[in-house]
Amino acid sequence: MVILLVLTFQVQAQAGFKKDSLQIKVYTEIAYEGDVPTKISVVKVFCEYCNEEQLKYLSQKAWKSTYHNRYGYKEKIRNGKAKLAHFIRVKKEDFKKIE
Repeated sequence: MVILLVLTFQVQAQAGFKKDSLQIKVYTEIAYEGDVPTKISVVKVFCEYCNEEQLKYLSQKAWKSTYHNRYGYKEKIRNGKAKLAHFIRVKKEDFKKIE
């Protein structure tokens, strides 16, 4: 009985989170020379309804996430580019406030 209530609450919480938030996809790229990351760039933000400030906010979040992961590809990539896809989740109310 208790397990059923807990499972029901978890499903409702997950549905509520999806209902009041946005998930936006952003592509970034890291350029490497040898083992050293030399440049991080935001390639594309997939948001057709965003204003300039919102695009800037999403770009900054994706850039920071890429920056923190820049050495995670050291073993795989030498003298090349790593391409990453980020899914940024933001509450709708908070996203509307960005102007």
